[in-house]
Amino acid sequence: WSPREQDVVYRVLVPLNPPPGHAFHLELNNAGQMAARTFCVRVELVCTCKREQLGEKPLCFLHHSQEELRRKQKPSLLETLCTGSYLDVEKTSHWFYQLVRCSWLHLPQSYSWHLVFQPCSRSCQFRLSKGKKSLMVEMLFGVRQGDSDIFVVSQPTEAQKGGSSISVSRQPAEADFIPSTAWPETYAVAEAKFFQHIARQVPCESLHLQCLQVFTCILRGTGFSSSTWKTVVMHVLTTVPLSRWRRREFARRLWDIMAYLRRCLQSKRLEHFVLGNERLPAEISLPPAMRTVEPLNLFEHLARDPAAHREAMRAYGQLRFR
Repeated sequence: WSPREQDVVYRVLVPLNPPPGHAFHLELNNAGQMAARTFCVRVELVCTCKREQLGEKPLCFLHHSQEELRRKQKPSLLETLCTGSYLDVEKTSHWFYQLVRCSWLHLPQSYSWHLVFQPCSRSCQFRLSKGKKSLMVEMLFGVRQGDSDIFVVSQPTEAQKGGSSISVSRQPAEADFIPSTAWPETYAVAEAKFFQHIARQVPCESLHLQCLQVFTCILRGTGFSSSTWKTVVMHVLTTVPLSRWRRREFARRLWDIMAYLRRCLQSKRLEHFVLGNERLPAEISLPPAMRTVEPLNLFEHLARDPAAHREAMRAYGQLRFR
């Protein structure tokens, strides 16, 4: 989503599944706070001797000779997209970039749209243009945690990149550099499912998104991050009855969001929306451990740093004036 219509960015999550003869295993990379965890995706070769494919038995990476594998079958993932035993983000991005580049030439849209790739090592980014129309597309790669709605992805989230002193969970500077085998955890799919759940119940299905869009447009220069606002709006959606999200009540809902933020700033506490949230709809699937954790305080840094808290209150005043 993008707050400005003239600068649309589409972010597409491409789930990665292991090819035949391979298995993915997620290994926790750091023991920091849950909202900033990163994982490594260990790739393991598995036996395919008993598996039949179109009436033929595929070669097994474990039990056939290297010479036979080279002659009759593509190399394993360990030889192409991995560094050591771990799936490499940069190699995966480059591989996918080559696929998109070759596939684009076979699409009918290639005759009327102009495609330009943007340099990026951890995703596949490109701009599509047609006359005055233009849009950005960023394709992220993800590995699902079990059968849940939690993924590890190629690109770090806003909070994991650092952001401003007021934004959600300020991270140390070293978070700006992430090894190519590190895959940050994301809750974006669970959040998207929550917004879909809400859209089916509110009288005006887009009003809550318009509230989020309005605030994101006026955030510039205040120091508040868009992920902070998304968290605040999601909490307000679970506290204000959904029957009150009508178009004629748009201004009231904007003030509800402002009031909720003010209370969070005064108490120096904004709880993570997914982790430990008992109000999360049952249709959103989480790993069992995530439903039982203590809610994470995203404003904990404001409680530790009086100067940061004063700056946050000043920024709130500026936002309220706007």
